[in-house]
Amino acid sequence: MRKILVGAMVSMDGVMQAPGGPAEDPTKGFKFGGWQMPYLDQEFGEAIERIFKQKINLLLGRKTYEIFAAYWPYYDESGEDGGIAKRFNEINKYVVSRSGEVDTSWTGSVLLRDIADVKRLKQEDGPNLVTQGSTELVHALLAHDLVDAMSIFTVPVVLGGGKKLFADGSAPHAFKLTSSRISSTGVLIGHYERDGGIKIDDAALGSPSRREIARQARMKREG
Repeated sequence: MRKILVGAMVSMDGVMQAPGGPAEDPTKGFKFGGWQMPYLDQEFGEAIERIFKQKINLLLGRKTYEIFAAYWPYYDESGEDGGIAKRFNEINKYVVSRSGEVDTSWTGSVLLRDIADVKRLKQEDGPNLVTQGSTELVHALLAHDLVDAMSIFTVPVVLGGGKKLFADGSAPHAFKLTSSRISSTGVLIGHYERDGGIKIDDAALGSPSRREIARQARMKREG
């Protein structure tokens, strides 16, 4: 059985849209494409490299797959990110597209039509599956309780709007922080694994005050 790891570059307000450049995803008038790039440094690169050095396959939504397929096969493997380019070109890439209208000619690409196909793939033996970007797919994975781990790179910017990592409807789960570091540019790099159900407690007084009783009664009236 494979595990699914969500990899995400997010702003402090949770936006993950178009971190790499203005042309990645300008939909809905998003005007800050490329917001991640000024924060790249050695720590950032090392953390990314550790993720992709593992025995993995990629699991991508259609839009992110098309970005990757138009970039990595044409990247000079002798360049700074040549190791990642070589890795991406060698491994399997699973692209989820409901319409099926996607060019899968990039070597090692496999089309999946829906989340049921992802579930079946997860049950098979093989390398773990890593997402990048792919907002709609990540929302579906979280809603169907398919995410085993997350690597989140939080960049110290507030973008004010855009496609976000988390949406209402995610399956409730606790996660534990397994490792973290802060880059020289202030990026908080956190790696998380599932840690069971949500734990709750109550900070209420043992005997509620009259004001608290009144507050609760008002909340019930207001719905």
